Amino acid sequence: MKRNFITTSEWSKNELQSILDFASELKANRIQPLLKNKSIALIFFNPSLRTKTSFQIGMNQLGGNAVIISPGQDAWPIEFDVGKIMNEEAEEHIAEVAKVLSKYCDLIAVRAFPKFQNIKEDIEDKIIRGFEKFASVPIINMETITHPCQELAHILSLQEQLGDLKNKNYLLTWTYHPKALNTAVANSSLIIASKFGMNVTLLCPTEDYLLHDKYIDEAKLNCQENNTNFTISHDIKKSYANKDIVYAKSWGSIPFYGEPNKEKKIRDQYKNFIVDERKMNFTNNALFSHCLPLRRNIKATDAVMDSDNCIAIQEAENRMHVQKSLLFNLLKE
Repeated sequence: MKRNFITTSEWSKNELQSILDFASELKANRIQPLLKNKSIALIFFNPSLRTKTSFQIGMNQLGGNAVIISPGQDAWPIEFDVGKIMNEEAEEHIAEVAKVLSKYCDLIAVRAFPKFQNIKEDIEDKIIRGFEKFASVPIINMETITHPCQELAHILSLQEQLGDLKNKNYLLTWTYHPKALNTAVANSSLIIASKFGMNVTLLCPTEDYLLHDKYIDEAKLNCQENNTNFTISHDIKKSYANKDIVYAKSWGSIPFYGEPNKEKKIRDQYKNFIVDERKMNFTNNALFSHCLPLRRNIKATDAVMDSDNCIAIQEAENRMHVQKSLLFNLLKE
């Protein structure tokens, strides 16, 4: 039976650690013909730099082939609603797309951001779940409402720097951005930090910027099972105090879903959430990271990004290694 990688919630810590351990081996010995003559379809509904490059080169380093597809640009627009009368833009249905690609490829990876109109629909993850339903090969999430590949790279980087992460003090902080961004990386940050046994603090300006209960509840449960702490805070100084890791991300307000103009009036009040040297000085000489791309001197200052404690580039590099390990893991049986 095929195994998909859509969310780390569906994988145990031990299973994820096995992927991370093999990623370290692949990082030390990068060119191996482990997936010779295998192929993956990389389907991008949204722009990409690190994800596209790391998957394509990573597959090549393992001896396989990657095909990049952008529906609505170099491929037909796709319909995902079952039973839909297709009299609008879409030219073909996910039922045919997924089945045809399954005949050509050994894996399918999908990047499809939420549309920020209906939170219920975004949480359902309809696009990637459509591929999961109709494909007969493993499906990989390249970022939807979560970003599990980023999670793996994040944890590998932290383990390389700190070793065992149990009981480390971890801060996920909201940062300012001119636009309301996807919650995927923030959701994933809570899931993975809590799963790997850290004390997790979520810092955001107000309750308007709390992440969806689905991810907060999962993080709370993980912390409970690991006998660690989960804290929600709106106090910057207290949140940074004694932290070992600071992970920054901007995201949109769920109560203002579909109302970007109203939401912007609120977010523009909180430019002070930028990660700067003063805030980092409250920490326990913490590591700093961000998934990238990052607007310098908006989300974090030059001083923070250029400091020895910043591991954002290391994390970006590790995307390729963890993804190669994941590809092999999904096809090895």
